[in-house]
Amino acid sequence: MKQQLFALSLGFGGLILATHHAFADARPNCAERETVVAELASRYGETRHGIGLAANNAVMEVFASAETGTWTITVTLANGMTCLVASGQNYETLAEQPPGPGKGA
Repeated sequence: MKQQLFALSLGFGGLILATHHAFADARPNCAERETVVAELASRYGETRHGIGLAANNAVMEVFASAETGTWTITVTLANGMTCLVASGQNYETLAEQPPGPGKGA
């Protein structure tokens, strides 16, 4: 169990370092929300699949396409600017049930 936890910790550490390195030199891709949503729909066929409230009244949204499998996570700031946070491929919608009491995650 300790070895699995250690390996998992190393994996998360590597993921954090890789993400930090990938975004260190990148300029944020931001535009008015309407422009971003239209571009995601026309270029990738993506529609909104999820939404959540983030810090400082920012709105996080997940856009995805069932046809192409592409996905994009955006954050819209209080000033109306929407920034692309992450994107990728092979999106799947899951309908998992939470574990029962005492079963763990």
